[in-house]
Amino acid sequence: MTYRSFALETADKIAHLRLNRPENFNAMDGVFWRELDEILGRLQRDAPARVLVISSSGKHFCAGMDLAVFEHGQAIPEGNAAVRTALHEQILQLQRTFSRLEALRMPVIAAIQGACVGGALDMVTACDIRYAAQDAFFCVQEINIGLVADVGTLQRLPRLIPEAVAREYAYSGRRLPAARARELGLLNEVFSDRAAAVEAALALAREIAGKSPAAIWASKQAINYAREHTVADSLQQMALLQMGVWQSRDVSEAVRANAEKRSARFDDLAPVPTFGAAA
Repeated sequence: MTYRSFALETADKIAHLRLNRPENFNAMDGVFWRELDEILGRLQRDAPARVLVISSSGKHFCAGMDLAVFEHGQAIPEGNAAVRTALHEQILQLQRTFSRLEALRMPVIAAIQGACVGGALDMVTACDIRYAAQDAFFCVQEINIGLVADVGTLQRLPRLIPEAVAREYAYSGRRLPAARARELGLLNEVFSDRAAAVEAALALAREIAGKSPAAIWASKQAINYAREHTVADSLQQMALLQMGVWQSRDVSEAVRANAEKRSARFDDLAPVPTFGAAA
């Protein structure tokens, strides 16, 4: 399938989604949001891959929301309370798109270069793992144009770096360079350039894709759940997860593959059937 804002390739159980409007610094307009929501929905439903890598073309990862959205009246205009309820629902729609990254049945790895600002920061904070080139920088850009970051940064960033530091950047709109982002824990690793960051992301994706998809899914579920719950509640949920995903076949296959010095062969996650669809 062809997309205007993205290039999507799936090979060797890895989906590689590349933001593909470098002439616009990969800015997010209405088409971007519709296509991303469709792509993530299809990846969740069909499970054609075991890992998703997100990268971008051009000098910058993403300039955030395309300002033309505001200039051309695509955003809901100011108005009375009845109008503002529609704005509330529109914001929730955008939030749900990025929250799909957290809920995706596979890990999501971002490879970032250059500017990652505004909505782009919202997006990468919803990913599981973040690699970056040394020229990458991050910015809560919304505060610099009289807006509030409303699609996830203010909720997720303080869980990834110290809260006081998140407040500093959220209030000031300063740039957070890659080296400092690595020190704070926002980035897993920093590389010399974009190509090195993408290759490292793909190498990690290949390693993850070789594990049991069911066990990877359960691990992601457990980490996400533990972030919002007590240790006691999370341990209870972990016992239920393990009860649901335990497969002696996967364990035996992993042991045999290790002994035979070969790659293990695990079943892919099953597609999610559409409720009520004809058999």
